[in-house]
Amino acid sequence: MKMPSPRRHHLAWSLLLLGTLAGAASDGPAELAPGMQNPGYHEQPAWFKASFLDLREDVAEATAQDKRLILYFYQDGCPYCAKLLQENLGDQSISRRMQASFDVVAINLWGDREVTGLSGDLTTEKQLGADLKVQFTPTMLLLDEAGQVVLRINGYFPPHRFKAALDYVAERREQIGESFSDYVAGLDPAEAKGTLHTQGSFLKAPFRLADNRDASMRPLVVMFEQPTCRDCDELHEDILKREPVIYALSNFDGAILDTYSRDLVQTVDGREIPIRDWAAELGIKYTPSLVFFDAAGREVFRTEGYFKAFHIHGALDYVATGTYLWQPSFQRYLAERREALAESGLEVDLMD
Repeated sequence: MKMPSPRRHHLAWSLLLLGTLAGAASDGPAELAPGMQNPGYHEQPAWFKASFLDLREDVAEATAQDKRLILYFYQDGCPYCAKLLQENLGDQSISRRMQASFDVVAINLWGDREVTGLSGDLTTEKQLGADLKVQFTPTMLLLDEAGQVVLRINGYFPPHRFKAALDYVAERREQIGESFSDYVAGLDPAEAKGTLHTQGSFLKAPFRLADNRDASMRPLVVMFEQPTCRDCDELHEDILKREPVIYALSNFDGAILDTYSRDLVQTVDGREIPIRDWAAELGIKYTPSLVFFDAAGREVFRTEGYFKAFHIHGALDYVATGTYLWQPSFQRYLAERREALAESGLEVDLMD
């Protein structure tokens, strides 16, 4: 009997899992009785603001103290939230900077507490998260004195990059016209391999993404990276070498771009501009960022922040199987995916 190829086997497994998830719709984690604490709860610092969740008041009170407001979206059981609280906020230089320059209001992505939004409308925590298109936890919105988003952190930033984000907003660098990407590019680089990675079957320079789109019906993943990038090293030297991820990646065309390069790229919509200009247009603030485009050249999803294998694999399958078309919440997709794997006897270490 002829055995199916690994790629066919992976696709069949993904479609089977997709069918399982389609019948397992949920509205997020179950609500607990008053006074009970979720076993996945991670204790937050005592200096986080005890807010009445009137965000207009929170902005005004922060401004009166010459601070700015951070909205911190979390969920119980989120390993990256735990990593943020334990490692980033465990760094005294980061903790001091946050306490001196910011008020932090924690918002449960699945919570039902009433919130008065920045427009004055009443809503709930989970509806606010949905309205703001929060797809990852942690997500942080760093606001100015008018309640406008100065910087949005989608996902986990390692301590050195997180500290840079805090400094950028606390120093009001946006008011002098400096972008966060330019600010980070001017900092001393973190220790890293120092070379831009390649991926065997990916497109090679010169990058002509629109031409490739016309010749291929497969989705495209563009990885925005830079040579000096420890997290890019981990992505390529570990995560993308894992067999399940290799199978998932085989469903895509791909390109790796140097985020700050002045080399020309033909974008998915046919323009020829410097890579750094396209990255700026797309709002790339973190390397590596994986931006996914469908066969028609429309951006359908992206990852920004530090992710381990489960989330990278999940993002690839989320796009390859078309799940994003009917499940707009990546967090719900991941939760249902993990539950389906557990029911099949496969336990997942989210931080492996």
